[in-house]
Amino acid sequence: MPEPPVELPPGRIVHVPGRGEFFVRDSGGQGPPILLLHGWMFQSDLNWFRIYAPLIDAGYRVLAIDHRGHGRGLRTPAPFRLTDCAADAAALIERLGCGPLTVVGYSMGGPIAQLMTRDHPDTVRALVLCATAPDWTERHMRRLWRSMAALRLALNLFPTSAWRGVLRAAGLKDSPTTTWIAAELSRGSSRDIAEAGRELGRFDSRPWVAALDAPAAVVVTAHDRSVPPRKQRELAGLLGARRFEDAGDHDAVVAHGPRFAAILLEALAAVSQETAARAA
Repeated sequence: MPEPPVELPPGRIVHVPGRGEFFVRDSGGQGPPILLLHGWMFQSDLNWFRIYAPLIDAGYRVLAIDHRGHGRGLRTPAPFRLTDCAADAAALIERLGCGPLTVVGYSMGGPIAQLMTRDHPDTVRALVLCATAPDWTERHMRRLWRSMAALRLALNLFPTSAWRGVLRAAGLKDSPTTTWIAAELSRGSSRDIAEAGRELGRFDSRPWVAALDAPAAVVVTAHDRSVPPRKQRELAGLLGARRFEDAGDHDAVVAHGPRFAAILLEALAAVSQETAARAA
């Protein structure tokens, strides 16, 4: 496999009895732990590779899990379900003994973080939700998720070449970094990735998200063409969460890594302060 463009935190397989084996990045250290939950199609390294170092340098213990069917994530014959991803993450934190902690969810990681907070509240101290929404039911979003069957077929037939074509279509020229990205994307299960898209199209937390009892912040990608910024701001309103804005599209976490990392650190500081105030 091609080498990553930056040094990544140590990775290992963690066996969670009753659930299976999970790939986790873990920087170690004694700092406040945070769990990074990646977006759809992009496993932890592809979602967060520009963010790992700034968070570690800021003193955090950074953990990241690959969700089912993504990257090195769990392979199972069961259909992909966001609730299972949330249960996986919670079980991993319990196994590692590092909870409750702050959970950072990006895009699809946002619904997983919301479900983790609802269903496994003892593992979550605070929430930071980025480039995500309380529901994914708008017409143009539904069209995207319904196209997943064609994506599944293309990836089954031509996994690496399909991803290289997607990257070129996005305007990314061939380079060692895009070669690494394409190779990493080819690790995923096309079946699970397709079903994950459909799962997002079914997700709607609006009936219950306001009842979540955890300090929260929302990072809005203000020029996002995949998750409408007004839906991201709606999520902040429902949670009563402090809002931070990045002037980027849905790929801001990678395309503008240093800028996004600085905003994310502000959001993490805000939920940390709120957590301390609640404990006082």
